[in-house]
Amino acid sequence: MRRTAYLLLIPIFILASCGGSGKKANQSNAKNEAELAKLKKERSDIDQKIKALEQKTGDTTKKTTPVSIQEVQPTDFVATVNIQSQITGDQNVYAAAQVLGTVKDVLVHPGQHVSKGQVLATLDAANLDQQIETQQARINFAKTMYEKQQNLWSQNIGTQVQLLQAKANYDDARLQKSALVAQKDMYRIVAPVSGVIDQVNVKVGDASSPGAASIRVVNTDNLKAEANLGENYLGKVNTGNPVTIVFPDLNDSIKTRLTYVAKAVDPSSRAFLAQVMLGNNSKLHPNMSCIMKIANYEDKHALVVPLSIIQKTSKGDMVYTTDGTTAKAVYVTTGANSNGQVEILSGLNAGDKIITTGFENLDNGDPVTIQQ
Repeated sequence: MRRTAYLLLIPIFILASCGGSGKKANQSNAKNEAELAKLKKERSDIDQKIKALEQKTGDTTKKTTPVSIQEVQPTDFVATVNIQSQITGDQNVYAAAQVLGTVKDVLVHPGQHVSKGQVLATLDAANLDQQIETQQARINFAKTMYEKQQNLWSQNIGTQVQLLQAKANYDDARLQKSALVAQKDMYRIVAPVSGVIDQVNVKVGDASSPGAASIRVVNTDNLKAEANLGENYLGKVNTGNPVTIVFPDLNDSIKTRLTYVAKAVDPSSRAFLAQVMLGNNSKLHPNMSCIMKIANYEDKHALVVPLSIIQKTSKGDMVYTTDGTTAKAVYVTTGANSNGQVEILSGLNAGDKIITTGFENLDNGDPVTIQQ
């Protein structure tokens, strides 16, 4: 009986114990919630105070970026194709010997003006000179015999056959001499064109062979600039396009127009020829380097910006503009570009202020300050 009473008391003690622990847990949670609410209120108050102080002092958590700007205005925009070229001449040739021989005399020097056919150098032709001299003696003899036969024939002495034979001998002797003289002419190096001696590659005593480049003669009356353009420019560059020929070494330039543009691409180089006739110019020399700037596009009211500020993004080309305090990302459509400038076809309007420096680390909406 006594044992049964003890057993009945155990659940009562357990229930009383559990009821006390739950009450304590509820009291702890209420205390934590009150503490959390108090801290949140304090944080809100602190944030409000920080914001107020920032507005008074001008100090913000996000620093402004110093930038430079440029106002976009319509302008005359000319796009050019710049290509390395060189000066050549229609008559820029080498005078060469026609036979084997030893150079006997060089009669010209670089810079000297010469005429077409003028003798520039001679080869040793002593052997031919002896043959010509011997042949002249034969001519003199044949002439004497022919004249005697003519005299006899006028006196009805001798036969017509003898007269004809004497004449044939005389004519044959003269023909042989003419052949020797023509052969001797091949021992001369003559100017193939009129012009200026540009280069002399032989000296007395040198052995010369047929076709060897000996003396270069340049005619500067018909100079021209030539350039080879890649096939991607075919159809974009045409005869008559304005062109500026720039001579960096002379610190000078010539404004003219394209004289000729080839219509076909060379199959080996995949390029085509562009040519500008320059006429006579004492400052220019064949093989001189120059730069051909071909103007193949012009818009007198174009909006252009520096090519360097265009940023490539997944959404397209983008620039930053500003109202003076905030950066704004603007997506644009670009057109032709030349000399570091690019035409803007859409996205910008006249008067927009584009950011030209300091844009590299900007995001849309970032605060900016304009540098003076």
